[in-house]
Amino acid sequence: MTALFPIATTSLAEEAFSKLVQAITSGEFAPGERLSEAELARQLGISRGPLREALGRLEGRLVVRTPRIGVRVVAFDRGTLEHLFLVREALEGMAARLAAEHMTADELREVGDLLDRHAGQPDLAAGRSYVQGSPDEDFHFAIVRSARNPRLQQLLLDEVYYQLRLQRLRSSTRPGRAQAALAEHREILAALRSRDPERAEGTMRRHIRSARLSALTELASPAGP
Repeated sequence: MTALFPIATTSLAEEAFSKLVQAITSGEFAPGERLSEAELARQLGISRGPLREALGRLEGRLVVRTPRIGVRVVAFDRGTLEHLFLVREALEGMAARLAAEHMTADELREVGDLLDRHAGQPDLAAGRSYVQGSPDEDFHFAIVRSARNPRLQQLLLDEVYYQLRLQRLRSSTRPGRAQAALAEHREILAALRSRDPERAEGTMRRHIRSARLSALTELASPAGP
């Protein structure tokens, strides 16, 4: 019997999923904006089958599907956003604590290099925004991976971060927030280098609290949703 090969469709769906995550979290689509499946399929150059598979994976993370309306980018109210940040503070605080114990010298050096690259961003230097781009260029992703706890990594990277990345770019555009966030990242790195779990957790929690205040302030501003 000839074997079936569903891999091509799965690969298309995976690629569509990645591109949609990047587009939504980079602000290409606004919170609450309706997504046209026909237009997305045309732009991605794929059929609706793999596109719907990708959108299905995004439901409950970055999009919501409403009967007779279709798919929209998720939009958070103040309470939901605050709850997400409180969860993030607890989980990332623990991730930083574990990373202080488990990070290798090479990983610490790589995170330092990563922050140096961030500091060289023209938009960050000018105070316009702090864009971390792909997971490989994300400071928080690096810390969570270095915690050496697969369950913690799954909770943060596969669930919480998808939703909070929607707010990170917007809140980083508030005056002074981009440079403040970079300075806080450097404080966290210094704590990790000191191999002090208490200090690492404390600096991370303070950083997330600052990010929460910035995101909630941005949400309440006239330009917010």
